[in-house]
Amino acid sequence: MSKPVVLIAEELSPATVDALGPDFEIRHCDGADRGELLSAIADVDAILIRSATKVDAEAIAAARQLKVVARAGVGLDNVDVPAATKAGVMVVNAPTSNIVTAAELACGLIISVARNIPQGSAALKNGEWKRSKYTGVELSEKTLGVVGLGRIGVLVAQRMSAFGMNIVAYDPYVQPARAAQMGVRLLTLDEVLEQSDFITVHLPKTPETLGLIGEDALRRVKPTVRIVNAARGGIVDEVALASALKEGRVAGAGLDVFAKEPCTDSPLFEFDNVVATPHLGASTDEAQEKAGVAVAKSVRLALAGELVPDAVNVQGGVIAEDVRPGLPLAEKLGRIFTALAGGVAVRLDVEVRGEITQHDVKVLELAALKGVFADVVEESVSYVNAPLLAQERGVEIRLTTGSESPDHRNLVTVRGTLTDGEEISVSGTLAGPKNIEKIVEVHGFDVDLVLTAHMVFLRYADKPGVVGVIGRHLGEAGVNIAGMQVARAAKGGEALVALTVDTTVEPQILNAIAEEIGAAFVRSVNLED
Repeated sequence: MSKPVVLIAEELSPATVDALGPDFEIRHCDGADRGELLSAIADVDAILIRSATKVDAEAIAAARQLKVVARAGVGLDNVDVPAATKAGVMVVNAPTSNIVTAAELACGLIISVARNIPQGSAALKNGEWKRSKYTGVELSEKTLGVVGLGRIGVLVAQRMSAFGMNIVAYDPYVQPARAAQMGVRLLTLDEVLEQSDFITVHLPKTPETLGLIGEDALRRVKPTVRIVNAARGGIVDEVALASALKEGRVAGAGLDVFAKEPCTDSPLFEFDNVVATPHLGASTDEAQEKAGVAVAKSVRLALAGELVPDAVNVQGGVIAEDVRPGLPLAEKLGRIFTALAGGVAVRLDVEVRGEITQHDVKVLELAALKGVFADVVEESVSYVNAPLLAQERGVEIRLTTGSESPDHRNLVTVRGTLTDGEEISVSGTLAGPKNIEKIVEVHGFDVDLVLTAHMVFLRYADKPGVVGVIGRHLGEAGVNIAGMQVARAAKGGEALVALTVDTTVEPQILNAIAEEIGAAFVRSVNLED
C-alpha cells in the first residue's frame, strides 16, 4: 500500500519533516512558481505552505486527491478557505505558534519608544552623536495599560512587570479575580487611557475594535503617553494618531501593523518619535519552527482520519455525520452569546438535546466555546485553545445532554451566568432537510428567526408604538430589515424584539432607539468574519 503524499511547497525547518515522520512520501516544489505548483499538486494528499504559495480555487481544483492544506503560520490570506471547504479539503494553520514572538516584539517596541533606540542607532550610523536629543524615559514605576488581556497581552504584562511597571488592563471578558492573580488591575477603557504612561494593544480586529484607539480616545490620554500596536492594523486610528503626535497630545508610538499592508508610505513615518516595523510580529526562527511542527502534527491527524483541533473549516475529523451540521450553529450561538452578554461569564452551560445526543456531542461544546471567545481575544481561537481560554478566565464550563426535546428535533443552548448574577441564554436548531440555522430562544423569550450575519436584540417594557420607532430609525439610517419578531412574557410585561438586518447597525442608532423606547437592553450582533 502506497504512502500518502505530502508536498512541501516552501522552505520549512527540518523539524517540520521530522514531525511528519516516516509514514509519508515527502515531495518538494517551488510554490511561488505557478506552473510548477499546479503540476506538483495534482496527486498529493496534503500540501504544506507558508505565505508565498497561493492555494486558490484553481489550485484546489487541480489537486484531485488533496485532503489537507496546512499553513505554517497564522494568516490564511493565501488560501481560498471557502473553495477548500466546498471541495472537502481541510485547512489548518498554527494559531498559537507566534504568541511568545508577538509578545516579545511588543515589549521591544515599548522599550524602543521609551529610550529612542532605533533613532539613536540611525543617527550614529549617519555620523551624528546626539545624546541629548534622544533622552528617553524609564519604565520603572510607570503605568502600562494593556488593552486586551488575552494570551499575548498576559505575556506582555508579565514581562513588563519585571521592569517594575505597574500593570493595568482593559478587557471586559476577564474576571477581576483572574487579573488580580496575575498582578494586573482591571479598569474601564477610559480609566486605562487616562492613567497609563504606556498603552499596548492586544485585541482582535472586529467592527467593534476597529478605530477603538481613535480621536476620542487620544484626547483622554496623558500628553506623555506612548502607544504601541503590534496586534492588528486599524485598531489604532492612524490619522487620529498622526494628529495627536503633531499636536503634542501623544509623546510617541511603536507600530508593527498598519490598516493597509504592505505600508511603505505613511504620515506617521515623518515623526522622529515613531518606531515602525514591517509586521515582524511572527518573524523569528523559533516561531517559524513551531508553526511547521504544529501543522505537521495536524497533517498526521487529518490523514489518519481524526479530528484536527486547529482545522479552521472543520472537515475530515471523526465526527458523526448527524453531529457535523451542528458545528457552525454551535459556534455562531457562542458568538451571539458573547455579544448579548457584553462581558465574561462566571459559568457557561452548553446544553444539547434531541436525537443528536445518541452520538458524542462533546465537539459541540468545543464549537460553542470557540464562538464565545472568537471576537474577544487577539489570537485565533481553535478547538484546542478554547477550553484553555475559558480556564485562564476562570470560566466554569459544563456540557449537559438529554434525548428529550419537545419542540425541536435537536436543540443547542448556550447559557451563561455573568459576574452580577444575570443569566443570558440563546438557543438554536437546524430546520428542515437543508439544515437551516434558526434562533428559537433568547433570554427566555421564544422566537423563530433564521440566523443571519447581522442581528439586533432589544428588551423593553411592552407598549404600543415600539415597532414603528425601530422602523423609523433604521429606515432613516438606510438599514433594511430582513426579519422581525416580537416576543413577550405577558401583556404589558417585558418584551423582546429580535431583528435580522442587511448591514451593521451603528451604535448611535441603537442608542437613539433604546432611549426613545426606554429599552433596558440593546445588543447588535455581527457574525461576518
